[in-house]
Amino acid sequence: MKITDILSLSTRMFRTRPMRTFLTILGLSVGIGAVLFLVSLGYGLQKIVLGNITTADSLLSLDVTPGAAEIIAITQNDVDAISKIPHVELVSPVVNLSSQISINGFTGSTAANIIDDNFLRLSGFSVDFGQAVSEDGLGIIISSAGASLFGLEPKDIINHNAKISLFIPKTDEYNAVRSEEITVADLSNVYKVIGVIEDDSANYIYFPSSSVKDLRLNKFDQLKIKVSESKYVEEVRNLIISKGFLVSSLSDIIDQTNKIFQVVQLILAIFGLIALLVSSIGMINTMTITLLERINEIGIMRAIGITKRDIKIMFLTESLIMGLLGGIGGVIIGYIGGLLVNMGINLLANTFGGQSLSLFYYPSWFIYFIIVFSTLIGLLTGIFPSIKASRLNPLLALRYK
Repeated sequence: MKITDILSLSTRMFRTRPMRTFLTILGLSVGIGAVLFLVSLGYGLQKIVLGNITTADSLLSLDVTPGAAEIIAITQNDVDAISKIPHVELVSPVVNLSSQISINGFTGSTAANIIDDNFLRLSGFSVDFGQAVSEDGLGIIISSAGASLFGLEPKDIINHNAKISLFIPKTDEYNAVRSEEITVADLSNVYKVIGVIEDDSANYIYFPSSSVKDLRLNKFDQLKIKVSESKYVEEVRNLIISKGFLVSSLSDIIDQTNKIFQVVQLILAIFGLIALLVSSIGMINTMTITLLERINEIGIMRAIGITKRDIKIMFLTESLIMGLLGGIGGVIIGYIGGLLVNMGINLLANTFGGQSLSLFYYPSWFIYFIIVFSTLIGLLTGIFPSIKASRLNPLLALRYK
C-alpha cells in the first residue's frame, strides 16, 4: 500500500467521525495542556526567585564573616590580606551599626549598613524605586519597612532629606567589642533618599562609607568578595576559610533553590500526568471503538490483498496523527491558560499596589519535548488496536455484524 493511501485512510476519521475525533484530540490536548501549564508555572516561579537574587557579579561573589568568636571583627589587615589572594578581583567591606534616622522631623531607629559602591552589585540587590548610586556620594537606600516608619509610601520617600546618628561600640586593643561603651556620632552630612528596596520584613538603610571616612571605622562585620572567574571560586573560598573566617556563596543558595524547585516541578508534573493519563484512556477507548466499526472494512481489505503490516501501519498512523495534533493543541491550551492566569494575577497585584510578574516560563526544549511526548502517547495507544486489527481473520471479519 502506498504512503498516500495509508495517509488518506488514516485521516478519514476527520471526515466520517469529525466530532468524536475532535473530542478525542481535545481530551489529549487538555491533558498535555495541564502538564505544560503546571510545569511552566514551576519554571516561572524558579526564574522569578533566582532572577531576584542573582546577577552576573553576584554569582562570582563570596560572603565572608567572622568565625565562631564573633566578638573579634574583621580588620583592615584582614581585608588587605584577602585582597592579595590570587584571583580576588574586588573586596567590599561592610559595617553594620545601630542608628537613628530623622526625616521630616520624625526620628526612628534603624539598622545602618555602611557600604561602598560595589556592595549592592556584588550582592545582586537592585532598588525597586529610585536609583542605587548618587553623584555626590550622599545618597541613601532605605527598605520599604523603613519608609513606612515615617508614614510614607516607597515611591514618596524618594528625594527626602535625612539626618543620621550612628551608635558606635568601642573596641579594645584586640578589636574586641566592649558593648557597654557606645559612642554616638551625629553625622554632619545631610543625606538624601535616592532608592527604596521592597522589603517589609526589616527596617534598614544603606549609605556610602565614603561619607564617614573621618570616623575611621576599621571594624568590619562582613566582606563581599568578587572572584575573577567561576572556576576559581572554590579555590579562593578554601583559602579564606583556612584563615579562620566563615565563607558562604550565593551559588550554594542557588543549588539549594534549584533542588527545591526540582521537587516542586516533579509534584506539579505528576498532577498534570494524572490528567494526561485520563485523556489517554479516552483515546484508547476511541481507537478500540474505531476498530470495532471497521471490522468489515478490514475483512474487505484483507480479501483484496492488503497485508497485515499495512493494516497495522494504518491504525498506528491514525493514532500518531491524533497524538501529534493533541500535543500541538495542548501547547496552545497550556500557553493560553498560563497567559490568562498571569493576566488575572497581575491585575489583582496592580489593584493592590503590587508589581506585575511573569509567572510562567516556557523553555523551548520543553515545548518540543511535550509535542514529541504526546505523539509517542498517541502511538502507544494505537499499538493494541493495530495488532488486534492485523490479526483479524478475513472470513470472520466479512461476516461480522
